[in-house]
Amino acid sequence: MHAPRYWYPTDDATPWQATLLHPLGALYAAGTRRRLAAGTAYRAGVPVICVGNVNAGGTGKTPNVIALAERLGSRGATVAIVSRGYKGRAVGPVQVDPAVHTAADVGDEPLLLAAFAPTWVARNRAAGVRAAEAQGATHILLDDGLQSPAVHKDAALMVVDAGLGFGNGAVIPAGPLREPVAAALSRTDLVVTVGPRDTQDRFTARWGHLITRPRVTAELKPLQTGMPWAGLRVLAFAGIGHPEKFFATLRGLGADVVHAEPLADHQALTPALFSRLERDAATHAAQLVTTEKDAVRLPSAVRPKVLTLPVRLSYDDPAPIDALLDRLDREAHKE
Repeated sequence: MHAPRYWYPTDDATPWQATLLHPLGALYAAGTRRRLAAGTAYRAGVPVICVGNVNAGGTGKTPNVIALAERLGSRGATVAIVSRGYKGRAVGPVQVDPAVHTAADVGDEPLLLAAFAPTWVARNRAAGVRAAEAQGATHILLDDGLQSPAVHKDAALMVVDAGLGFGNGAVIPAGPLREPVAAALSRTDLVVTVGPRDTQDRFTARWGHLITRPRVTAELKPLQTGMPWAGLRVLAFAGIGHPEKFFATLRGLGADVVHAEPLADHQALTPALFSRLERDAATHAAQLVTTEKDAVRLPSAVRPKVLTLPVRLSYDDPAPIDALLDRLDREAHKE
């Protein structure tokens, strides 16, 4: 699914579609409020940190989960990640094993996350948290779940794409929001906006007045792997929330992107689709390249044919992140 254009207008005017669909958005928001109010949250015996968002679609949650897992690990924590395994068939709870599971089993994001910390997939988030606790986790990261009442959150981060902001500010289907921003912020400890400096500045000008919680700015940066991207002819494809950001990153590294193929978020990379991409790359005398998240969906037999561009999240000032983790550790030691 691609986001409707009226979700992210190019000016501040309210699109007519959003106005027309506003009553349905109000019903959607009311449903979220009722679900949160009626839920009975499971309270884990270890700190649970939710990395969620208010926008539907990709905002940078997965890179934030990876960054937090690495940060907690450097502090001596035994970290586990719990995900619902979007688009995977496993009900769980099951621990992700990249040697056994495919994206069709557990979803693409859990396969990627499992390289950084033990990762559990569970449609029932509380069951996943219990499984991670039983395995000895001292800290649990919830991948998504800000709008879920299933698990008590000791801390919650709201991740926002700085370039897209909150779109037209309306709730699904009138806009991209799962609930009003103020409602989500009331259950949030820290806001992380992801994007380069110019988009951060635009976000501040447009949406800064709404942010009532501490904010950390961050940017996705390519890993220095020694790969000579400059001048390399590439056919790039990506099935992430906003593929154009991936294509822009490649161009920023000097790659000659002779063709950019945007796919739907989490789109299955079928043999027919890959064959077409391979033919197109041959026609352009170009190297196939994709994201880490897309690479885990590729059949193992074709992965050697595709280069991957790894990126990692860099916090401009991680002090608020560390302060939050310090607080959680103090609270855990009191209990």
